[in-house]
Amino acid sequence: MASGPLHDDLLKTYESDGFVIARGMFDIEEIELLRRAAKEDRELDQHSYGRGDGEGGTVRLSLWNHPGDTIYGMFARCETIVNTAEKILGGEVYHYHSKMIMKDPKVGGAWAWHQDYGYWYQNGVLFPLLTSAFIAVDPATKENGCMQVLKGSHHLGRVDHVLTGEQAGADMERVHEAEKVLERVYVEMEPGDVLFFHANLLHRSDQNKSDKPRWSMICCYNAARNNPYKEHHHPRYTPLSKVPDSAIREAGLRRFSDSSANVAWLNDTEDKSAKSLEQSAAARAGAHVR
Repeated sequence: MASGPLHDDLLKTYESDGFVIARGMFDIEEIELLRRAAKEDRELDQHSYGRGDGEGGTVRLSLWNHPGDTIYGMFARCETIVNTAEKILGGEVYHYHSKMIMKDPKVGGAWAWHQDYGYWYQNGVLFPLLTSAFIAVDPATKENGCMQVLKGSHHLGRVDHVLTGEQAGADMERVHEAEKVLERVYVEMEPGDVLFFHANLLHRSDQNKSDKPRWSMICCYNAARNNPYKEHHHPRYTPLSKVPDSAIREAGLRRFSDSSANVAWLNDTEDKSAKSLEQSAAARAGAHVR
């Protein structure tokens, strides 16, 4: 069964580095239930869409706001993950959104250097009091495009972001300078490992040019006290109902098709994070011209 929330010594690592890896947080049976559900789920596949990476590749993902009662929701609501997020953020959290990142063999695109808060800032979120739990569904290696992070880069604060392809990318002049003084870490993971990372941590990934898939599920949490000041495409404070870790197995053993159709999927036009940057840039350009 899931290992329980992070110990305090690992929280110190998170605070200093901006990320921490919980090895084996979920056991083989739990992660196999998630993998089987995701890769057999027609709804997940039908509601996926692509994001051009500016390098000729496309990242495929499915995105949803509210966790629900599927196996995806049980991972996002389980005590191990949520209690860790509450430890990290120092109080009650709510589910900001989850997504499945699908880096398929040979065709899975890259992610440009970015901070998540670089575009969540546009959603009316005042403080970077958010954390993400990156759950490895497949092995993540250098060969299949694992995540790369700049260790300690969350201490930089929010960096300006612009569109890179169809993605929100950090100001590369600032990134290049940060690379001179901060260590780049390739976050290689086994299925069931979980990476928790700060909303201001600079991270990216390469294209998957291998013959191995690299799927991952990312659950994002906002502090309840950090309720966005305006409506946007991700939810404002919504109480999160935690479930025991055992709920993962219970959900995984149900017929997945019975509940997946009820997930409130977001489509490409509703995912406005990158589009908000485009609108902001246009507004700034207009102001400059005037």
